[in-house]
Amino acid sequence: MAQLLKQSVKLALVQLASTADKAHNLAHARTKVLEATKLGAKIVVLPECFNSPYGTKYFAQYAETLLPSPPTEAQSPSYHALSNLAKEANAYIIGGSIPELEEKTKKLYNTSLTFSPTGELLATHRKVHLFDIDIPGKIRFKESEVLDPGNKVTILDLPEYGKVAVAICYDIRFPELAMVAARKGAFLLLYPGAFNLTTGALHWELLARARAVDNQVYVGLCSPARDMSADYNAWGHSLLIDPNAEVLQMLDEKEGIVLQELVQGRIEEVRKGIPVQTQRRFDVYPDVSAGKVRYEE
Repeated sequence: MAQLLKQSVKLALVQLASTADKAHNLAHARTKVLEATKLGAKIVVLPECFNSPYGTKYFAQYAETLLPSPPTEAQSPSYHALSNLAKEANAYIIGGSIPELEEKTKKLYNTSLTFSPTGELLATHRKVHLFDIDIPGKIRFKESEVLDPGNKVTILDLPEYGKVAVAICYDIRFPELAMVAARKGAFLLLYPGAFNLTTGALHWELLARARAVDNQVYVGLCSPARDMSADYNAWGHSLLIDPNAEVLQMLDEKEGIVLQELVQGRIEEVRKGIPVQTQRRFDVYPDVSAGKVRYEE
């Protein structure tokens, strides 16, 4: 049986703080990504809204036009910064997410771009599940007041390593998305995300470990660093979970880099010990990855 991860690879999750200055944010991301790749990272992940402040009042102001692709540098400086950085770093770059404006419809999206080491755009993921919560006395946040949702599961095929799924933040609360990706052969689920101090304390690590134990794959969550002077205070604590739901690394709230080797054969080792992949009872309940699933590969 072919292994999901074709060869071991170093993954980096870059936790950084974003300011109101987009040019500074892009330059800072470049510095930290190059720091990670100099240490051997071949897949590098940035946080949600890494190029701008996070908040409903900021999405329109910082939004960039991505379609038709490729956009001009004036339409999307972040697209070109990420493409150039992927080439410079000779690594796969999962560009966290940026606010996107679709000119044709005037809709706004929370969008992740992934580039190959040649600078080619490999995939675009628009956040499928919008972050609409209201916890009395704690936090109220409604992305749907300004954003529209995406409509597909996003799976990247990295020729040297295998398949990787990319989703954004609140998407992690919906196990169906992860199950579809895992059953389509993903060895790694990546979630750039900006949980807050309430939901982060409650569920950040729990959800990462849950998606790992559900699917017996690697799971990485990449958060912005915490800035208590900002309107929105991110939880931080970027982390990487192994296929047996063990925390391999977790940062605190400050800027930092999770750098970890994903080991070829580890997924198969875990699945052999606890073989839930072959024990599912699709005669009793449906397979969510079968039938009509909208996904990009």
